[in-house]
Parts: sequence; C-alpha cells; structure tokens
Amino acid sequence: MDVHEPQSWHHGLVARWWSLFRRGGPEVDYFRRFVEAGQPALDVACGAGRLLVPYVEAGLDVDGCDASPDMVALCAEAAARVGATPSLVAQPMHELDLPRRYRTVYVCGGLGLGSTRAQDEQALRRLHDHLEPGGRLVLDNEVPWSDPGGWSRWPPGGRDDLPEPEPGGPPAERQVGPDGDEYALLTRMLSLDPVAQQEAWEIHAFRWHEGALVEEERHRLTTNLYFTHEVVMLLERAGFVDVQVTGEYNDLPPTADDTFLVYSATRP
Repeated sequence: MDVHEPQSWHHGLVARWWSLFRRGGPEVDYFRRFVEAGQPALDVACGAGRLLVPYVEAGLDVDGCDASPDMVALCAEAAARVGATPSLVAQPMHELDLPRRYRTVYVCGGLGLGSTRAQDEQALRRLHDHLEPGGRLVLDNEVPWSDPGGWSRWPPGGRDDLPEPEPGGPPAERQVGPDGDEYALLTRMLSLDPVAQQEAWEIHAFRWHEGALVEEERHRLTTNLYFTHEVVMLLERAGFVDVQVTGEYNDLPPTADDTFLVYSATRP
C-alpha cells in the first residue's frame, strides 16, 4: 500500500497569493466548454476557484475538491462573494470519494503534483469511477520540455549546480493586494531525476505591510513529469476510451511547440 502523504505547497501565505493574483487565463473559457448547463461537473484540484467560481457564478452545477484545505476555504469564500455555495471538499485525487457522479470531470494543472506515480494512476481510476457512463474527463498536463532552462538540465552535467542557490534576499518585484499589503513568491529547483521523471522545488512566500516584511513561509513540492503517450496509456489503463490529445487550449493537433497538452477521455 502506498502510504506517501501527498504534498501541496498551496498552504498559508502561498494559498493567499494564489487566490489574489492567479486569475483568468485561457483555461477558464476553454474548460467551460466541456461543462454542460444542467449537468453536474467536478473541478478536481480546484484551488481557490479560478475556474470554478466563474462557472458557478454563471449558474453551472460544479463541485470542487483540492488536496489543500486552505485552498478549499479560499474557494468557498470566493464563491460566497458571487452568491454561490458549491459543494467543496479537501481530498487528494487518489482518495477521491464523493457521493455524486458527474457528466464532466476536469483537472486543470493538477496531475502529478506532490504525489507518487502510483497515486497518479489511482487518481485516474478514481476520476473514472466518479463519472457517469458516457461522461467525459478533461485534463491538461504541462510537457516536460516546456521550460527551456529546466529541459537543459536533463542531459549529463546539467544538474551539477542543483539545488539552485537561494536568492540573496527578498525579491524587489512585488504585487499589491486589495488589502494594500505587498506579496511576492520565489521558486528554486532542488533536484531533477530524469530516470524517475521527477522534479523537486521549493517556494518562498513573502508579505509586507506598510513597507515592513511581516510574514514569510517556505514549502516544498515534487512534480511528476509525463510525456504524451504515457498519459494516454495511463488513461486507457484506468478504463477510459476514446482518448484524444489536443494542443494548448486550441483543439488543434498537438505540436512540439505546445507547453501544455489537453487530454479528453470517456467512461464507457
């Protein structure tokens, strides 16, 4: 039995940053096309509600789940501000156990974060089981070569300077929140294992109030890297059929220039 506890760095100050500054993007309109009016949908790894909140504000029937209780709480607050009360739970994907079944399950940026590969496989099986017969799963996944700097570390010698050194101090670039406080995030790669196809990262979050640094946190996260045909095989092993792969939120055939690919699959 896999007893590894899934990680998430979306806690505390990091979760707060995500809720304040991670908004919009092409994913919001793209995934919405798969959510049918009047049909139940599930937002897996919903975070602070970047996709879910606009959907429920528009009257769509969307539930949400996330491995981080902090993110789920922030999502509930954001939904309440638009007059919605979706069902939200704090559960990792591989332990998903909800009372409803859904016409659509979608996962935006959640596959392989803080989990083992065995847990990722189990997660896809759980997503399959939470769909109605004929229901569809839609998920995106960042390709391993999306960042040229990270990809250059795969050959021998490319990882000799890992972990990346810590910055000399807090970043100069900050973002101002609605409370007037300033926020910033710094990330650095700790390790890369090309054989395991796994990266380890550290994130450092900062908050300033009236110009004084009043809060900072550090969290770590591992990410599993998947190539295109791996994801297709995992979906098929989980019981899905009619697996389709398209480019970066455009419904076109995938190309080597896409940094994200989108996978859609059907439960028989």
